[in-house]
Amino acid sequence: MKELTRYFYYFFIERGFSENLSEYLNLVIGTSILVAVLFIVHFITKKVFISIFKAYASRSKNTFDDYLVKNKTFNHLAHIIPLSMVIWILPELFIAFPTTEKYLELLFDIMAIVLVIWILRSILRTFRDFLKSLESFKDKPIDSYVQVFMIFVWSIGAILVFSSITGKSIWTFLTALGAMSAVILLIFKDTILGFVASIQVAVNDTVRIGDWITMEKYGADGDVVEINLSSVKVQNFDKTITTIPTYHLISESFRNWRGMMDSGGRRIKRSLLIKTSSISFLSKEDIKRLESIELIKDYLKIAQSKIDSFNTEHNIDKNILINGRNLSNMGVFRVYVESYLENHPYINKEMTIMSRQLAPTAQGTPLEIYAFSNDKVWKNYEKIVADIFDHLLSAIPYFNLEVFELDYSPEN
Repeated sequence: MKELTRYFYYFFIERGFSENLSEYLNLVIGTSILVAVLFIVHFITKKVFISIFKAYASRSKNTFDDYLVKNKTFNHLAHIIPLSMVIWILPELFIAFPTTEKYLELLFDIMAIVLVIWILRSILRTFRDFLKSLESFKDKPIDSYVQVFMIFVWSIGAILVFSSITGKSIWTFLTALGAMSAVILLIFKDTILGFVASIQVAVNDTVRIGDWITMEKYGADGDVVEINLSSVKVQNFDKTITTIPTYHLISESFRNWRGMMDSGGRRIKRSLLIKTSSISFLSKEDIKRLESIELIKDYLKIAQSKIDSFNTEHNIDKNILINGRNLSNMGVFRVYVESYLENHPYINKEMTIMSRQLAPTAQGTPLEIYAFSNDKVWKNYEKIVADIFDHLLSAIPYFNLEVFELDYSPEN
């Protein structure tokens, strides 16, 4: 112990610190007291400050202050008082140690910059969460705007830190950034493209949160759950998540089903393939038999009356069925399909209802049904479509028509 004391004594003498030993001891004692006081002040400030605002937020009817508490805004604000005390007392405490004071001031200046950034970040997140809770902003890409603003905040913070460390003006750093613009553009290419895309998506109202989009290239088929600066997250109907780069929403094509969801119905566009050889004119016996079908009974009477009048006026020889005007089983079936759809309880009568014959193919003659269901829920929609085509497929034989089917038997 004596040897250690002797070594300590000679160390200070050789170093020339013997005269300043009392100053060092005062510095250590003062610093220790300061640290203890700061811990106490920070503890009291944090407890009192946060408790007061938490109590206020719990009683307030406004939800904005609840989001301030959630994002720890008051926790960050509570750091301001102890940090300000340190910056204020530091020059007096280290007056005899200018070099140490210089580095400590630099350290606490950087801490102050970071603290301001944290406070701004928590406030921005509060605005983001609050706006998302409002009905008019739920489908807007708020995350993108927050991320863009935070990039500017962090950039300004980095410039201020650099200026503090180097002692150079901010303009010097900005000039250097201008010279490195090509490198910066290359490094932040995706961020810049995402920023531009986010603005275009928002301004043009291309995609909203909650929209159902389909983008086959990325296997996306579901609802948009998040739009941020770099990507768009789509929750597919099988509950998987697909991430699409934001700028691809303006550089590539995709399908947005919002128009359908906002309209009065969901489109039904599907064809029946009718065997072409089964299409024929209707004889009087066929017409009489079909008149027992309620949906086309009146149509057949009116249409056949007009046809008979035309053929009589023009002295048409009806010994051969092809002469003059005639009804065909395909044409009458088209009328039946439209009449059936117009009387269907789940078809929107205010939107287009049509059955049309498309160009014949090697797989038969397509009869396309074009209408809109008034129920847009996927499961209900598929049930409506299935019920309609179950009925039509069952009705086809009544018109002496056949559905085309490929024959895979060995002799064919």
